[in-house]
Amino acid sequence: MSIEHRQFRRSFLPTELVELRQVCLTPGRLFEPGKYIAGDLPDIAFELGLVDSLPPVKGKNQQIGKPD
Repeated sequence: MSIEHRQFRRSFLPTELVELRQVCLTPGRLFEPGKYIAGDLPDIAFELGLVDSLPPVKGKNQQIGKPD
């Protein structure tokens, strides 16, 4: 049996860029896997363990801005 790694909403800043690993369905919206601002994702995505923090950026890539 594997150990599940969950990170809860309070583990992230509301403006932090995170990765949604799986599709998250809510009554009002479908969230596709990808990068999101933590404050834009629903609580259920964090409760189900679908959200991971992104690794730190190194080198020249630090100058690249966040997506709009």
